[in-house]
Amino acid sequence: MRHAHSATALPRHSRMQAALFALAMAAGTAALHQTALAAKPALKPPLVVYGDGIKGPKDMAWIPAGEFMMGSDSRYAQSSERPKHKVKVGGFWMDQTHVTNAQFARFVKATGYVTTAERKPDWDTIKNQVAPGTPKPDDSALVPGGMVFIGTDTRVPLNDWSRWWAYVPGADWRHPNGPDSNITGKEDHPVVQVSYEDARAYARWAGKRLPTEAEWEYAARGGLEQATYSWGDELTPGGKPMANIWEDKEQPFPVVKMVVSPKAGGATGTSAVRTFPRNGYGLYDMTGNAWQWVADWYRFDYFKTQARLGTVSNPTGPQDSFDPEDRATPANAPKRVTRGGSFLCNQDYCLSYRPSARRGTDPYNPMSHLGFRLAMTQAEWEARSKKVSQR
Repeated sequence: MRHAHSATALPRHSRMQAALFALAMAAGTAALHQTALAAKPALKPPLVVYGDGIKGPKDMAWIPAGEFMMGSDSRYAQSSERPKHKVKVGGFWMDQTHVTNAQFARFVKATGYVTTAERKPDWDTIKNQVAPGTPKPDDSALVPGGMVFIGTDTRVPLNDWSRWWAYVPGADWRHPNGPDSNITGKEDHPVVQVSYEDARAYARWAGKRLPTEAEWEYAARGGLEQATYSWGDELTPGGKPMANIWEDKEQPFPVVKMVVSPKAGGATGTSAVRTFPRNGYGLYDMTGNAWQWVADWYRFDYFKTQARLGTVSNPTGPQDSFDPEDRATPANAPKRVTRGGSFLCNQDYCLSYRPSARRGTDPYNPMSHLGFRLAMTQAEWEARSKKVSQR
């Protein structure tokens, strides 16, 4: 498991969007808002269009087809984010929020699904993430659980994540911080402690899919071209917090000896979805709160490869994983891309609450700050609707 990068470190409205907008207006159900975007705006501020369950999927926002600069060459950018390069993306729908605990609970109730964290770990899977020749642990050590942020009670060097993370038996989506924790009263928080495989299982049940990395970044930018954050270039415009991140100077990361509100900074947990303002496309928490699985395999050098191809249309990622920057795992260990940062990201250690920030994560590694949201094209929505109507 690798935490996050260190601190050293013009969409065009398509005909499809115009048609969807007209249909939504006719039905009287579209939620439309034209926002004056503060920094580096697109040629026209995007219109926020939400599906109504009839002309488009309910609780999803329409992301119009367009072209954008993916990645970043800013002073904050890590090597895996460089260079910025031109990408075209077709229009698609995206969940307004992370999949919540309540939504995931309905899936589990309907299917009886058992998540990765609730199963005994499989050594054949684990050994791909550790150094060759690592001996198999005793079966008594292979117990269900997940990675949990435990923090520290004092300042520590930030070069060893094992000081503030631990594998906790009994941690799962119902008990994100271990068997003594629960999600009571947090039904509208992002579900966490879900692996990539868990997210895909939920997606199949919901008739959706994980977004590609290109779709995710395009949507996260909210119509802004190369802005530092999803909302502009200022972290807290007018002193207003825009995301659930760790930003309290009185409580340096990863110290957790003080109890604080996620809204106030120094966050030690998720916040309810829709707590913070939405971006230009009407999406909440595209950065901060909880990391998000996306569909692609992770290669640290993928953007360099893409940049050499010129403008790329609807990229779906590399064919394999490669991450020589992570010394804790073999360079070719299987990893999927995760995006968006979490409540643990801060300026001293992790600046991953930027739309270009990316990392690779073991697909079978559930964590207490990692969730997901889903996407689908209009054609996928229509095909799903037709299938449901024929039942």
